[in-house]
Amino acid sequence: MAEAAALVAHSAGASDTSQPGIFAMVREDMRCIFRRDPAARSLWEVLTTYPGLHAVMLHRCAHALWRAEWRYPARLLAYVARALTNVDIHPGARIGRRFFIDHGAGVVIGETAEIGDDCTLYHGVTLGGTTWNRGKRHPTLGDGVVVGAGAKILGAITVGTAARVGANSVVVKDVPSGRTVVGIPGRLVGERAAPARTLDPLAELDLDHHLIPDPVGKAIGCLLDRIEALEADLRKLRGEPPPAAAAGQCNTCAAGDLCCEEHRHD
Repeated sequence: MAEAAALVAHSAGASDTSQPGIFAMVREDMRCIFRRDPAARSLWEVLTTYPGLHAVMLHRCAHALWRAEWRYPARLLAYVARALTNVDIHPGARIGRRFFIDHGAGVVIGETAEIGDDCTLYHGVTLGGTTWNRGKRHPTLGDGVVVGAGAKILGAITVGTAARVGANSVVVKDVPSGRTVVGIPGRLVGERAAPARTLDPLAELDLDHHLIPDPVGKAIGCLLDRIEALEADLRKLRGEPPPAAAAGQCNTCAAGDLCCEEHRHD
């Protein structure tokens, strides 16, 4: 057991001078939870009741075994971690420092996935592949990326530094640094040129998902405005007066009961 522990520590830390040792990384993983989860009350509570932390801790060990070419023990440890935590992380996945899986349920991370430092994933997230071919087939997440609950990021794409992925989005194309993507398929929303502060992975996280723009709703609104303008032009060409809206009818179209309440007459 002592020899195996020494191998794990050496493979995770000493063989890579750019990364701290495995135990230092686990300590960072624990500390970052207090900054990102207001429900965390004590170190003992976090250490004993957070399945996301348990999954990351076991993955650090499994990944060290994987890099040391102990492939079957690595896969076996990953299987045990999945059974205990409901988080499936392939031991070949490369995960940076201060990684947090909030709620730790239903997360899947594929073999060739790469995750930068200070990233946060919520429950139900999948970093999956889109091909059966060997080689790079899973996503790469930059530093400070936040992925909302239920989101799916698929293929060998890159999500840039400090990007945000909205809940239940399906992302199949690269996401620029500092941008927000929502919807199925994922679409970029918000400012085209991200402010410099959003590119800081350690900046305060923006979790106001209810304020994220709806690109589909915006497109439908633009179409309704265009239809209204075309109908007005058509009435002018025909010499028809504007329609007199009756009580309870829509101002814009004949949607009837499907019309939004704000468009109705009192």
